[in-house]
Amino acid sequence: MPEVERSRRWTVRGPVASGYWAKIRERVQSCFSGAMPGTDKSPAGLSTTTKDSSSKRIGTGPCGGAYSKIGIGPVWTRRIIDSSIVGGFRYFRLEDLVSPMNTSVSVFTDRAQNLLGLGVAVSVLAFGFSSMSLAENPNPEWDSEWPSNEAGFLTNHLQLTMADRFVKAGESYFSHDGKRIIFQGIPVPAEGDEALEHYLMYVCDVVRDEDGRITGVEHMTNLSNWGSSNTCGWFHPSDSSRVLFGTTLVAPGGNDVAGYQRDTSKYSWQFPREMDIVEMTLTKADGMCCAEMGLSDPTRIWERDGYDAEGSWSPDGRFILYTRLEPGDSNGDLWMYDSKDESHTELVAEPGYDGGPFFSPDGKSICYRSDRNGDKMLQVFVATLAFDSDGKVTGIKREIPITSNEHVNWCPFYTPDGKYLFYASSQVSHGNYEVFCVDASGDYPLDETPRMRITNARGFDGLPVFSPDGKSMMWTAQRGAFADGSDKPSSQMWVADIDLKKIDKAYKVLREAMIEKKEEDSFDSYTP
Repeated sequence: MPEVERSRRWTVRGPVASGYWAKIRERVQSCFSGAMPGTDKSPAGLSTTTKDSSSKRIGTGPCGGAYSKIGIGPVWTRRIIDSSIVGGFRYFRLEDLVSPMNTSVSVFTDRAQNLLGLGVAVSVLAFGFSSMSLAENPNPEWDSEWPSNEAGFLTNHLQLTMADRFVKAGESYFSHDGKRIIFQGIPVPAEGDEALEHYLMYVCDVVRDEDGRITGVEHMTNLSNWGSSNTCGWFHPSDSSRVLFGTTLVAPGGNDVAGYQRDTSKYSWQFPREMDIVEMTLTKADGMCCAEMGLSDPTRIWERDGYDAEGSWSPDGRFILYTRLEPGDSNGDLWMYDSKDESHTELVAEPGYDGGPFFSPDGKSICYRSDRNGDKMLQVFVATLAFDSDGKVTGIKREIPITSNEHVNWCPFYTPDGKYLFYASSQVSHGNYEVFCVDASGDYPLDETPRMRITNARGFDGLPVFSPDGKSMMWTAQRGAFADGSDKPSSQMWVADIDLKKIDKAYKVLREAMIEKKEEDSFDSYTP
């Protein structure tokens, strides 16, 4: 990142209240001499609220001037003293040179990809970038900037699986107590052997330091039959010794329908008709670690022809939410299995593939991806479940699109408080999937619902999940050592500390800016 030029000053005109700034609200026009440090753009505006001023719409004049409805305010000057790129935003730390309290504040501006079309949005946030420690980068030749790019939301990054053990690994989930992880991987073959075609299913123990921070994993154990196809593992919500996952048990016969694939993409999601959801018991006694466990044989929870997979238990353990494809059919639909009466209820039966469903933390809603438009551009949906008097799920009460655009949006997952969905998107490019954050309620119009970027690295980042306490995000990423014979890293499991409170604060400010931009576009410019 280029060094900030200390001599640059940001001069702004507008109403000033007594003393110091509290947070951003009123918009004024700013003037900056030359481009902002590290960019080729000049700021279009600065929004601010003084501590004791009322909110008033500000009309913009020529560069260097701003006009409020109560007249032209005095002039003040601020100096840029620091700059960082964090979470897709460039953050400037400004110093007020004329305020009697000489208050320093932090400002974010100019989203790197200009994803929302807001131009330059400026808002005050209470981030302390001067004290941030950057993550260790195992492959700066591939991407040297992601540690600083992500440091606002993600810190203490750690690679959990390595290319010397797995050709690729990912789609990982925590147990309810945060002590175990279930994931899928393709092991590195013995010298002279070919790598397996399909993923195996693994579990491992989580290693933490005395402060509870994840420092690694150990005791990796394969749960699946060699050569079988496996996907989407999940822990029971109250018993970390019970898991379910989709498996063919034997090598797939190759008589499945064509999987999901986007035109020229090399990635393909297959639907083997032998795939069933099975349950396994990992331990024969409480307290056993994975290294000592005795594994039960996988038991089909139900058995029928066709693809049944992508399953997860409800928070109370009564239901299993899953995706089903009838034999020979490429339309994936969402179903609910009720363990109380062993019944199956169809929930979503739209054209195309609907899959990857998960319960909200309160068990009242679900999230999933859908290809119902037939354009291979997956979109994220949420739906409120309908229940009868016995608590049985009877269907969908309300379905809401969370994304509707020209991108592939998939693998949505709720934050532990159910407030947001994190998901992977091709919004940056199909060669650089990134993790984004979006409001999960569906209560706002799509043009008032920001999609805030969380990861910011070269290569694939996706399949985000959270530890039960919400302190860690785990995901699949390509940012480690180069894979053998490849010019890019392999997909492996990563984890990092995440600050969901900071994300909540940033998202609210971004949404306010988005609404304000929409309002401004809907009115004629004010002329003083």
